[in-house]
Amino acid sequence: MRSSSMPDPPLTTGEYEVFLSFRGPDVRQTFADCLYHFLIHSKIRTFRDEEELRKGEEIAPSLVQAISESKILIPIFSQNYASSKWCLQELAKMVECWKKQGKGGGRTTILPIFYLVDPRDVRHQEGAYEEAFRRHSLKQDQQTIKQWKEALLEVGKMKGWHVAGSDGHGAILEQIFVKVDSLLRTNYTLLTDELVGIDVHVNKVVQLLNLDAASEMIVGIHGMGGIGKTTIAKTVFNKVCTHFDRCCFIEDVRETLLKADGVVVLQNKIISGVLRYDHCNVNNASEGIHMMVDRICKHRVLIVLDDVDAKFEFDKIFGKLGNFSSKSRFIITTRDKRALELLQTDKLHEPGGMSHDHSLQLLSKHAFKMDNPPNEYTALAEKFLKVAAGLPLALKVVGSLLFRTDTNFWRAKLKELKEVPTVEVQQILRISYNELTPNEKQIFLDIACVFIGDYKEVPFYMWSSCDFNPEIGMRTLVNRSLVRIDEEGQFGMHDHLRDLGRAIVNEEDVQNPCKRSRIWSNENALDMLANREGGDQVEVLRVDMRKNEARHEFTEKEFKNLSRLRYLEVNYGRLSGDFKEVLPSLCCLRLHSCDSIPTDLHLKKLVILDLSFCPIKEGWRGWQGIQKAKKLKVVILLECHDIRRVPDLSPCTSLELIKLLSCYKMKGDLHIAGFKNLRVLSLRSTQIAKIITGDMEMLENLLEFSAEDAGLTEWPASLSRLPCLEILKMTSSSCTKKREAPLLPTSLKQLSLSSPSVPNLMQLVELEELKFEWCGEAGPEIPAEIWRLSKLRTLEISSASPVFVTMEGSLPSSLTSLQIHFCVALEKLPGLANLTNLTELRLVKVGVSEICGLGELAVLTTLEVRNAPRLSSLDGLENLVLLMKLTVSNCGVLPKLPDLVKLIKLQALEIQECQLLSEMQGMMAMKESLSHLDIGRCPSLDCIEGFESLASSLETLSWWELKMQPPDETCSSIRELPSLSRLKNLQRLQLTLCTKLTHITGFEGLQSLQELFVYHCWSIAELPDLSSLHDLWGLYIFRCNKLTEVKGLRGLESLGNLSITDCRSMKDLEDLSKLSNLRELRITGCRMLTEVKGVERLMLLRVLKLDLRFRVRSLLKSVARYVTRLITRFLGLLLILVLLLFIFNSQ
Repeated sequence: MRSSSMPDPPLTTGEYEVFLSFRGPDVRQTFADCLYHFLIHSKIRTFRDEEELRKGEEIAPSLVQAISESKILIPIFSQNYASSKWCLQELAKMVECWKKQGKGGGRTTILPIFYLVDPRDVRHQEGAYEEAFRRHSLKQDQQTIKQWKEALLEVGKMKGWHVAGSDGHGAILEQIFVKVDSLLRTNYTLLTDELVGIDVHVNKVVQLLNLDAASEMIVGIHGMGGIGKTTIAKTVFNKVCTHFDRCCFIEDVRETLLKADGVVVLQNKIISGVLRYDHCNVNNASEGIHMMVDRICKHRVLIVLDDVDAKFEFDKIFGKLGNFSSKSRFIITTRDKRALELLQTDKLHEPGGMSHDHSLQLLSKHAFKMDNPPNEYTALAEKFLKVAAGLPLALKVVGSLLFRTDTNFWRAKLKELKEVPTVEVQQILRISYNELTPNEKQIFLDIACVFIGDYKEVPFYMWSSCDFNPEIGMRTLVNRSLVRIDEEGQFGMHDHLRDLGRAIVNEEDVQNPCKRSRIWSNENALDMLANREGGDQVEVLRVDMRKNEARHEFTEKEFKNLSRLRYLEVNYGRLSGDFKEVLPSLCCLRLHSCDSIPTDLHLKKLVILDLSFCPIKEGWRGWQGIQKAKKLKVVILLECHDIRRVPDLSPCTSLELIKLLSCYKMKGDLHIAGFKNLRVLSLRSTQIAKIITGDMEMLENLLEFSAEDAGLTEWPASLSRLPCLEILKMTSSSCTKKREAPLLPTSLKQLSLSSPSVPNLMQLVELEELKFEWCGEAGPEIPAEIWRLSKLRTLEISSASPVFVTMEGSLPSSLTSLQIHFCVALEKLPGLANLTNLTELRLVKVGVSEICGLGELAVLTTLEVRNAPRLSSLDGLENLVLLMKLTVSNCGVLPKLPDLVKLIKLQALEIQECQLLSEMQGMMAMKESLSHLDIGRCPSLDCIEGFESLASSLETLSWWELKMQPPDETCSSIRELPSLSRLKNLQRLQLTLCTKLTHITGFEGLQSLQELFVYHCWSIAELPDLSSLHDLWGLYIFRCNKLTEVKGLRGLESLGNLSITDCRSMKDLEDLSKLSNLRELRITGCRMLTEVKGVERLMLLRVLKLDLRFRVRSLLKSVARYVTRLITRFLGLLLILVLLLFIFNSQ
């Protein structure tokens, strides 16, 4: 059994990279806090000692371990640093570790910071340090005093940073980060769970890929489930992907091919992944192959296909391997070696089990949270390694099972494992499954069969109604690495664990699926229902008809024998008949997009009813049966567009969750009086006018109330008397626009509100997120006391129309996101300098002339300023070294931006409609990070300094977008662009209203260009030859008045969309007949163009829009060609007859 005295695990080796030591009262709320968050937001694991929590005379063992295992040690010497004996003890330990590592030659580095203190005072203990040691000498022995002084002398001589009173923090923080980052790069070692002992396998696969060889090839990774094939493939992918033009990693190939139209689904995934499309709409396999040949094969591509079986047919998905570039590579992982034999590849890697040392390390990381087992567990751990046989997944799952257990439990589990005859992964994983309680097994099997990818909300209610105790069970499953739950609440599971769960269910009756507890396969489900073979063994049934051409209709006869069915899900089907006497045990009924639903449902045990996307109406008689379901707790109606009245749910007093979402026509009053168990009520996008609550205090369990964009005409009464309400969303509701908000409950954590007045926020001490939309006539005053909301993380203030808003005082330092919209008279932002945790700042339509304290926002990653007509300065922007996205738009008087040279992490830069902006400097610094550049409508910006140098460094980018647009009302001063020849990764180029631009150069270098937009460029007489743009998919030319021709069109074999509109000087257009992929063609308003050639040969054309004269001429040409062919054939036949007659007469 589990030991209750098992000690807490120690800190994991290498858990921290940086250790900060400082005197709290001096710098905790200032420099140290900024530095800590600066490092944390840079993904550097940093230990910050909570000095106020220290107890006793000596530093804790955990602190000693954190110091000894950190790679960089940063003491912040302040005025009173030496007055703290704990600080001095930490410093002495730092020096001790540093000396053991060879005084700077090892892995430990000390980087001192002298904050408002002279380094000489530190070295020689002068000034405040002298006074501190005088006091210490009264209490400490001389040996300790000597050790502390030697440590101060040693570190005081080291090179560090001296922060004087006049220095800004931003620049120094940036210098510290650069130094720390460079040091970590030189000695950083990956020790994540998944990467233990992987290097030898990765190197072997890379060697097999033979990247320099000019021969396309397939490399296989074969091995049993759980051996680490996917992890190896992912690591190889990350290591070599930069050697290829295009790459994609496709997971779960075997599962994908099992779906209806699986080949097409897989092709869409591959094309979307390689071409980096959000969506790809291939309709059939031959079209998919055709698109790959045209769009992919010419490139050097790396495609990884994970989990392939012997049914995989390369040619049906890709066409012939020889179609691909000789530098292309495929990596295929499989459990079935036959899959690779059918592909005729001899490039094969078969990873064996992990080595002894790596196995021990992986097991220990999960069982003890460290790299090696404690001494008393070493012998037992060795025995487990023999049973697991080096299988990574088995080591992970077994290790998680053994976490925090005593040696007796280890011995019991070891005995079970030894009784397993082989070391197949499912048999090893089954040991962990066998350890689960009966309830936990039920939950595990439900997830494995039907709930992977589903949200936990609905299953939890079902499991609770079945007394499975899901809260406890799920905690166990997650802790043992059997199930994952992501941030959104969705279930996930390793495919081998999924297969284990389904195999366990299949073993219930190997021959007859109808006698198993769970049926999730459409084939099995339809067979069972058609033959009416289901019995009382079936508990869970899912039928999904969305891929079937005809929708099946099911009656009560198919379900008559399913007496123990607790979960039924039918998608895209029809149900009819008399259901009064069937499904007596049903807990959860989910009918999605079903054309018809039975009206006589008498489901006494029903807990969850989900009729989303069904065409039910207010007169549906089924509600009468639903009202009799006294155990009903969940009702979900999503996008039921035909229902016009609120269903009467008042008899269902056990309801805990009601979601009526996007039922746009639903009107009436919702009666929830007596729903004392209600926890969630969501009425988003409905026309429900009123909520009849009765005594509001009866809703004592309500946690969330949402009525966004709803038709409520009045506030629910007595909101303040809801003791548990945590989430309230009332934006854009009818009542909030007209009436002031009532008193709100103090328990709120999230508040989204529209109101003509600011509610009293001061009592909302638990508030973490506030989104306030002003909808009154006079502008609100945000109360100065808002800084008291110490837990507030997100603050968003907006208005339905431009109003005057005043803000006084300081904002809470806990804020991570601040957004202000449509506050035109807001002239200053209060208290930004203290927002040391702020990562996002968005200002839209505000009246500020400057952003005071901007440079102090050390961890800011997103800055957006739009429609700020008075903004004249962005001082401090140059210090935001963590900034990733910068948007400055419609700032008409902004003359310049600060030098951007320090913004080395910037990924997206958008500068729009800044009429006075005349210079931009420092863009070269972004060459490794920038992925989106949008500059337009800036008439004073003649050039972009460093643009060509930036372009030459864009080879590693996967997506790059360039827009250059002058304002509508002013002609651009841009006459010539820098050469574009170095933008080899540019995929989208848009030139709009560049009215003085006369020519463009460098198209021959745009190897990846997929879309070209040339709009309102009135001075361009010709475009460069387009024939080198082999990937160009869309060409759009609009109102280029001087453009006479478009050269190179006939060479654009990938072109799918061609649009040329209102180009009045266009005289000639090349023959389009070779544009075999063209789907859409629009040529209108080109007055001087007399002919469009080749249209009749465009076999894939779906959209054709030509001027009438072109259509008539094209039709006449087609008719003429047809008649000519007929005449030619007739004359040929006539000639043959004459010859036959001549021969006959001759005889």
